[in-house]
Amino acid sequence: MTDTTPASAEKPASARLTVVKAINAGLRRSMENDDKVLVMGEDVGKLGGVFRVTDGLQKDFGEDRVIDTPLAESGIIGTAVGLALRGYRPVCEIQFDGFVFPGYDQIVTQVAKMHFRSGGRLRLPIVIRIPYGGGIGAVEHHSESPEAYFAHTPGLKVVSCSNPVDAYWMIQQSITTDDPVVFFEPKRRYYEKAEFDLDAEPELPLHSSRVVNQGTDATVATYGPMVKTCMEAAAAAAEDGRSLDVIDLRTLSPLDLEPVYQSVRRTGRLVVVHEAQRTLGIGTEVAARVTEECFYSLESPVIRVTGYDTPYPPARVEDDYLPDLDRVLDGVDRALSY
Repeated sequence: MTDTTPASAEKPASARLTVVKAINAGLRRSMENDDKVLVMGEDVGKLGGVFRVTDGLQKDFGEDRVIDTPLAESGIIGTAVGLALRGYRPVCEIQFDGFVFPGYDQIVTQVAKMHFRSGGRLRLPIVIRIPYGGGIGAVEHHSESPEAYFAHTPGLKVVSCSNPVDAYWMIQQSITTDDPVVFFEPKRRYYEKAEFDLDAEPELPLHSSRVVNQGTDATVATYGPMVKTCMEAAAAAAEDGRSLDVIDLRTLSPLDLEPVYQSVRRTGRLVVVHEAQRTLGIGTEVAARVTEECFYSLESPVIRVTGYDTPYPPARVEDDYLPDLDRVLDGVDRALSY
């Protein structure tokens, strides 16, 4: 492959970007810094992706580094395995969450296991980007939350950004990681904006959670698309005189729960919120670990506010399926009622 990295252009010190543009900027920065970084997926090149996350990258870096693939997720992941073994750092886009399953076998039986299978001699620095979650009025297979499948798989790192700043830094940190990373992007938050310094250092390592609101009455742990919802719930609770600690987990495997433990030891109560189904979701693992570590600090059971144990519903009723401000506040009320 030829080096098609464009000459560095002067960039503004700060910019106001959406999550889409932040990921695009992070991919661009990674490709400028390392000519072994490739982007591949369905319609990522000429079209720039269905959400335009990769817009302009093929024009600037060429078809050898931004590759339009056939409509075959198993082929995308399988090709990435070969590229990674030859020293490249492929970034694979899965168009929608529900489309990942044709590539699931490759991810869990090849990508996740190669390092272990080779006794540590081989690494697969692959990033698998997956737009996920509901709230966009989409048809079947376009609004799923499959993160627990991958967090349950040893050998994979799993992260989810919730805002443009994290999107920009976390995609770059994921690309430089020598382990495979499944990178979940909350599509319902794609067009929310934030202004930040593109040249500053990231505030946190990749696998770290963050306290995004400080409070004293109860702890709310969440990630991805539900962070904004929980922040809105914290603002509403404050009007009623209730103070909520809100923690953005950011990393689902490995989980960074020390900030959650510290918070629960102060508040005595925990509510875990996510869009995915309730049974065996991320909230179940968080609840178990907090119970193990903070049993004598808990004043109430850990409460889970989640999607329901059904397939994702038709778009016209998805508002009844997704956790919203009222359901989060109801969870807080239940925790505080003990």
